[in-house]
Amino acid sequence: MNIFQLETFAKIAETKNFTSAGNILGYAQSTVTTQIKQLEDELGCLLFDRLGKSIILTEEGERLLSYTEKMLQLKREIYLEVPPSKEPSGTIKLGISESLCYEKFPKLLLKYRKKYPKVNIQIQFINHETFPKLLKNGALDLVYTLNPLIQNDELCLLEKKREYLAFFASPKHPLTQSESISEKDLENVPLLLTSSNCNFRHMLVEDLSRHNITPCIALETSSKEILKQFAINQLGIGFIPVMSAQNEIKEGKLKQLDWKGKDFPIYSQLIIYKGKRLSRAAEELKNMIMEL
Repeated sequence: MNIFQLETFAKIAETKNFTSAGNILGYAQSTVTTQIKQLEDELGCLLFDRLGKSIILTEEGERLLSYTEKMLQLKREIYLEVPPSKEPSGTIKLGISESLCYEKFPKLLLKYRKKYPKVNIQIQFINHETFPKLLKNGALDLVYTLNPLIQNDELCLLEKKREYLAFFASPKHPLTQSESISEKDLENVPLLLTSSNCNFRHMLVEDLSRHNITPCIALETSSKEILKQFAINQLGIGFIPVMSAQNEIKEGKLKQLDWKGKDFPIYSQLIIYKGKRLSRAAEELKNMIMEL
């Protein structure tokens, strides 16, 4: 028994004529006759009573028709649900660094949701220690992170873009009057740093250690907003990504110091688990992020 035999059976039941059913389905009458004969042989019963030139369903045929209609409906549902739809839909689980959620990315999300309203994007803030495991176990589909270059054999780097860390202070801070600063200028200066598990902080602390400088940490927090507010209120110098302080610079609340010390290379990176097959919805989001 196969779906073609059932389609032929249903069409004969509808038209009450073998020839008409064959014409509609594009089969020769001999093919139609053979299909019904095979179906009857397999089930061990007659499905139609031939009364001269007309045919009617037998009792067994009536019972089969009920199941056939269900089978053909399931076939229609399969073709509707299984192949990719013309319009992306479903859920995307995106892990992202907080530092990337300024200005450009929220605008990108708004644009994406207007274009693909059937897609639900679940956003989770991540750190560099935990996101590889979340990608591996399927808790995340994509990761958009701001970090030193991630090197992990289990991960696939789709895109990277150089970004920058910098020191920010209130325009009233004494160091803003200096033409430039380096490591020695940070000795005994209150620093506003990210939390202890953040790579930004590690890079700076290691650099200062090489210059025999013990950092004077006035505040440590994962929140860039809090770090900026403390810097604005002259409670120290914030060390944060440049992209996260653009509004405060434009408004004259913060000033970027001219740093001449060690370079701190970081990158915005788009990452998936190696071998991961992205849905069409996730592919579209990936493409838009890569255009930022």
